[in-house]
Amino acid sequence: MLISILVLTALGLVFGLGLGWAAIRFRVDSDPLIERIDALLPQTQCGQCGFPGCRPYAEAISSDQADINQCPPGGEAGVKALADLLGREPKPLNPENGEETAKTVVVIDEQRCIGCTLCIQACPVDAIVGAAKLMHTVIESECTGCDLCLPPCPVDCIDIIPVRTSIPGWRSPRPAKVVLTQ
Repeated sequence: MLISILVLTALGLVFGLGLGWAAIRFRVDSDPLIERIDALLPQTQCGQCGFPGCRPYAEAISSDQADINQCPPGGEAGVKALADLLGREPKPLNPENGEETAKTVVVIDEQRCIGCTLCIQACPVDAIVGAAKLMHTVIESECTGCDLCLPPCPVDCIDIIPVRTSIPGWRSPRPAKVVLTQ
């Protein structure tokens, strides 16, 4: 019994040291400029820019393979922020990539959903939950509004709605009455 514990402890130490060495030896340093560009992008992962996600688009901008005006979800504000970061002149949004629109999310009409899971497979941010042959729903806080789940839906049960900008049930505070005494 004691021999087994010693052998397992020795193996754990050897593997731990090996993994630690490999982590140092094969570490990949990322470009801080790419990180800063990616942080300015909206993270919708919609592909409207012509790249499969925001990170590949950031890498392309960093290496001058893509222009800063290809992200419709980021809009003019995103183009301006990228121009400021990179020291370039802002440009109008490229119409070939789409138009700037108000932020939206999708909702699934649970009565019409047949549980085919095609929308789950299409969602790049895993904002749709459900199981085969069961109802699906969208986690609104995770949905980026990329609308990539719309085309694969065979029963047209997904609707686009604008993001709520007000808090339901919230009323602005009224100013308190001031009573002056003499």
